[in-house]
Amino acid sequence: MATMKDVAKLAGVSTSTVSHVMNQTRFVSEDIAKRVQDVARALNYRGPSAVARSLKTCRTNTIGMLVTTSTNPFYAEVVRGVEQACYQRGYNLILCNTEGDVQRLKRSLATLVERRVDGLIMMCAMLEGDDAKVYKRLNNLPVVVMDWGEADFPCDRIQGNSRKGGQLATRYLLDKGHRGIGCITGPRIRQQADLRYQGFADAMQAAGQAINPDWVVESNFESDGGQRAFTEMYARAGHDKAKLPSALFVCNDMMAIGVLHAAQQHGVKVPQGLSVIGYDDIHLARYMTPALTTIHQSKGKLGAEAVSALLARLQDPQLAPQFMDIEPSVVERDSVQFLGSVISASGF
Repeated sequence: MATMKDVAKLAGVSTSTVSHVMNQTRFVSEDIAKRVQDVARALNYRGPSAVARSLKTCRTNTIGMLVTTSTNPFYAEVVRGVEQACYQRGYNLILCNTEGDVQRLKRSLATLVERRVDGLIMMCAMLEGDDAKVYKRLNNLPVVVMDWGEADFPCDRIQGNSRKGGQLATRYLLDKGHRGIGCITGPRIRQQADLRYQGFADAMQAAGQAINPDWVVESNFESDGGQRAFTEMYARAGHDKAKLPSALFVCNDMMAIGVLHAAQQHGVKVPQGLSVIGYDDIHLARYMTPALTTIHQSKGKLGAEAVSALLARLQDPQLAPQFMDIEPSVVERDSVQFLGSVISASGF
């Protein structure tokens, strides 16, 4: 029967490298990993089973992730960042979609605990009331909550700095000469949606600008919601283009895409008749017509930091709770028109 030493000798690597490849305990270059795997296959060497390793180490080198399914590519881009970080650190990822359903979320949590995952990353709505009792079954399992909201159990949190992002978006419009500025928000019950609106209000107040309630519409973070929100705003204006705001801060890119579509349907040109800035900088944003000016937050960094926080907690369970904001920035493209020099908003 072939041994690890036999594989190492034929592959021209150390036994520790063979161990890392077979056990996925450390990142190894693709070329070396393939060479080791080819030799192991030729020698019919399988190494210790995952079950045997987990019994010995009390670790499965597996992380569970719960995500609310959405048509928004933002989530897929974050999951990709998590998966890449897991691969680089020698961990496997089990992804569960909750579909926004309480029972599905509870069942997924139970399944991940039964599979003895080493930790959890949650990017979904938190359970509340009696349903939240299920969290007690986590038995001190390390948890990172990503870009969603408050959690009433011990966890680390990684999120975008949404209030600052809202400020940056609105200040950008103000600096381009816009004064009649509206906002299409996500569901304000969600913390990140409310923080982006608060950032909008902060910047408007700092510039001495009143907020027109007819120019603020709450929606659902999806493209159809953006379309409906603009249509509602247009109806409030009596279908008079002159009564629309000159610019809109739309609190995510998917809704902004819906706004671009609805504006075209109603004969409102972007950016000539209406300037639009989005939020998230999803990959699709640069390919819209016009290309969407937006607020960038690094999805890859969000994912990588979540994995790093989880592994740090595994190394030292006594660490103080970690809280990290990923800093946003403006990505300038073609959907905002410059109206002339103005006194810049300040105070942030």
